[in-house]
Amino acid sequence: MHRVGVMGATGYTGFELLRLLASHGEVEAGPLTSETYAGKEVGEVFPALAGVIRGRFEKFVPEVLRGLDLVFCCLPHRVAMNSVPALVDLGLKVVDFSADFRIQDASVYAAWYKTPHVCPERIPQAVYGIPELYRERIRGAKLVANPGCYPTGAILGLYPLIKARLIRPDSIIVDAKSGVSGAGRKAELSLQFAEVNERFRAYGIATHRHTPEIEQELSAMAGEAVKVSFTPHLVPMTRGILSTIYAEAQSGATASRARQAFMDAYDVEPFMRLMPEGAYPDVSQVAGSNFLDIGFTLDERTGRFVIVTAIDNLVKGASGAAVQNMNLMLGLKETRGLAHPGFWM
Repeated sequence: MHRVGVMGATGYTGFELLRLLASHGEVEAGPLTSETYAGKEVGEVFPALAGVIRGRFEKFVPEVLRGLDLVFCCLPHRVAMNSVPALVDLGLKVVDFSADFRIQDASVYAAWYKTPHVCPERIPQAVYGIPELYRERIRGAKLVANPGCYPTGAILGLYPLIKARLIRPDSIIVDAKSGVSGAGRKAELSLQFAEVNERFRAYGIATHRHTPEIEQELSAMAGEAVKVSFTPHLVPMTRGILSTIYAEAQSGATASRARQAFMDAYDVEPFMRLMPEGAYPDVSQVAGSNFLDIGFTLDERTGRFVIVTAIDNLVKGASGAAVQNMNLMLGLKETRGLAHPGFWM
């Protein structure tokens, strides 16, 4: 059994992580830290885990985590970078859920997150945690920057077409819709039931902080600087992200070449599912699972590819990806604890 700790274990991603680890079979979760719920039993805070994960949440001090095989850091952006270096210096492997080590350029991070990075020298140590792209690097990593939920759907939806040079990288539009859990477990007026129910709104237009993360990875794929138009929307559902992505086709691109590109990229990937021709994913089919489903078409009339991806923002978009990364870092079977289908209803 591998022993893994969870810092900031009482948010939505923390709960989802504990739920996945409970049935993993090769890891033991603990210690679990929480500043808000320190001293409380896990089952008190999360009744769904009562009798499944035992123990209490405790306040964080680095020494509590000494001797573990790996630590999941579920602390907020701007906060995690103050703790992660100490964990790595203790010799721990770390999967960080925040954005603090995703952006490779510290000046870009400072511009989008409105704060200077406190340890920019540590950023090159981090591997961006999309196994479908960086599997071998993740296996040997000490620090993995778990990707954002919106970027996961956008990057993996575009990767095969960029790699095969079937789309123009300067023409990409990402229109994404997320459930309310994507905003985290916090009391905020705009996230209250009456403010969300029966409403559907765009937010963060041209300013959302996942934009540079998407652009960074797409630029690396394309071998040139890529800028995207990215607009997220909040929809009145608990979980899930549906991304509809538009990109102009390169001369000579065809739907059959695109399908082959997706198959070449993802046929052996355990959590990537390409929909049949003419079919498109629904977030209900991936809820609770680590799958990412993709459908696409080439609109011959406009000369644009339209790609649709669906993920559960709390699983493939966060905690499931983190477990997938942990499995690689600890030398375990990559699908361990993640091979189950979604809830559907």
